[in-house]
Amino acid sequence: MDLGIIGQAAGLFAVTNIDDILILALFFAQGTGHPGSTRRIVLGQYLGFAAILAVAVAAAFGATFLPESAIPYLGLLPLALGLKAAWQGWKDHRDGAVDEEAEQSKEGGPGPLEVAAVTFANGGDNIGVYVPVFATAGVGGMTVYAAVFLVLVAVWCFAGRFFATRPVVAKALARWGHILLPLVLIAIGLLIHIEGGAFGL
Repeated sequence: MDLGIIGQAAGLFAVTNIDDILILALFFAQGTGHPGSTRRIVLGQYLGFAAILAVAVAAAFGATFLPESAIPYLGLLPLALGLKAAWQGWKDHRDGAVDEEAEQSKEGGPGPLEVAAVTFANGGDNIGVYVPVFATAGVGGMTVYAAVFLVLVAVWCFAGRFFATRPVVAKALARWGHILLPLVLIAIGLLIHIEGGAFGL
């Protein structure tokens, strides 16, 4: 196997997904104390990234599941999820503290589909980068890229969880995470809209 193509795949993944580490750290912080939240976040990240890969591979073969003009409107997903998280945070704050033991025993934190939606929407612009690379790499090269990307998704999940569990970071995220997560999601949604010219922006 050509080590050069593995290095290129790793580099391409890193530069196109660097912002995902922050989002993952926020998701892991949100899931703290909820049983099974790590599994759900990792599953969601894989689902979202697999969808990005599927669209990029299909487009590289000439089938376009998603017209280019539709990509800016993917920003609606993180925008809606950010507004929902902001509303939930405000409602929880207004209703006062919930019994901590009851809160920790129930399944909580972000669900896999929520994580997948944010991952897919945030990676919508990645598709435009991956398609020409995949198209020129051929089937063999594309397989290597996909395999490296899928391994690195696990590394990204580990890094996100690592940052979320560092005492200083964990303390900051526990204090500000309920504000940061909605803000980051809303900002991502608006950025996708603005960069893609959605709604005439």
